[in-house]
Amino acid sequence: MPAPKKGQDNPLHVKVIADALRLDRATIYREITAGRLPSYRVGSGRGTIRVSRAAFMQYLDDRGIPASELAVAL
Repeated sequence: MPAPKKGQDNPLHVKVIADALRLDRATIYREITAGRLPSYRVGSGRGTIRVSRAAFMQYLDDRGIPASELAVAL
């Protein structure tokens, strides 16, 4: 199995995604709840929500948003 490329295995926080898309965190949570942005929880109890980089890149691609238009580099 090839080693993952740098940065591909680091999950993204909702705040990072919201900042990158220039949206409110509530909008990102709505996308997650609606099933349009796959996510998972980390930690015990309710945990915190993370989104894989691959899932986020697919989300952008599905919506025709070029990564070059993000407000921050991921």
